[in-house]
Amino acid sequence: MCEDRPQTPARKIVHIDMDAFYASVEQRDDPQLRGRPVIVAWRGNRSVVCAASYEARRFGVRSAMPAVRAERLCPEAVFVPPDFSRYRAVSRLAREIFKRHTDLIEPLSLDEAYLDVTENKTGLPTATRVARAVREQIREELRLTASAGVAPNKFLAKIASDWRKPDGLFVIQPAEVEAFLTPLPVGRLPGVGKVTEARLERLGIRTVGELRGLERAALEGPFGRHGARLYELARGIDLSPVVPDRPTQSVSSEDTFEHDVQLEETEPLIRQLAEKTWAASRKEVRVARTVVLKLKTSDFKILSRSLTPPSPPASCGELISIALALRERVRLDPQQRFRLVGVGLSNFAAADEAPAQPELFE
Repeated sequence: MCEDRPQTPARKIVHIDMDAFYASVEQRDDPQLRGRPVIVAWRGNRSVVCAASYEARRFGVRSAMPAVRAERLCPEAVFVPPDFSRYRAVSRLAREIFKRHTDLIEPLSLDEAYLDVTENKTGLPTATRVARAVREQIREELRLTASAGVAPNKFLAKIASDWRKPDGLFVIQPAEVEAFLTPLPVGRLPGVGKVTEARLERLGIRTVGELRGLERAALEGPFGRHGARLYELARGIDLSPVVPDRPTQSVSSEDTFEHDVQLEETEPLIRQLAEKTWAASRKEVRVARTVVLKLKTSDFKILSRSLTPPSPPASCGELISIALALRERVRLDPQQRFRLVGVGLSNFAAADEAPAQPELFE
């Protein structure tokens, strides 16, 4: 039986993603770093990698990885302390390039943005031509490279921009959406982490094509509202518009345990999620002041604890310490078990409105 499905607006979306942005800026500005494995991070046991050049990535170095592990993987790497004020300045120049083509720009971070070019300001006949022009202008004016994805909606454009990185352009035409999605592993869909992927695999679902074979009700049962989202994504449906000038309200990472655990068993995952959240927050222009810990019990009750310290967290280690301290404020039956944990940062403010953070600007 054919189910009703939302009508997708006819849009032309470009997702621009700067290649290894922080590391590429460092290599551009210091010729001695070009061709060498560069890791943008402070040294120290509690530091995490902010960015890694493609030369360093060949050794397995990735963003959000503990810096000590990155150094073990790539002993020859050059460590460069991050200079976020410089990265923000370059990001602003990139956005000036975007504005030549459209006013519908939704920045996701310093190094990526969605552009709705359904109607563009330069009169170029196709979204592909717009994406090509943006990339050429970034290369000529900023001496950096960017990858671009072109598609009928945001989630497909984001997948496409990653398809031929670095310095690539990939286009998904409306008529190609189903054929493109069908063989993809379900893990490529937004919101499908390792736990959801494992649950789908237990249902015999490994690819998007297999996911498409399930009725909406069959997904909403085990996955709730996220099941409805999965149903639409498997069909290439994403109705979310490009929203310009939307300031980030929060950055968070959460994950579901394979089996429900007791409170004291949550520490390893809290540490891991705090590292991811910290790395994501470093891409924001503004500074987060509030730390949030989220827990979901085995009976689906959501608990949250938050703290706004006198000055914003200045390191990943400090974020971890606050998140673990918030866990101590959870008072429940000792036998209570938890199925999900999350760590977030919120209450973003401009850097000059927040107390100084010496580590960020030295």
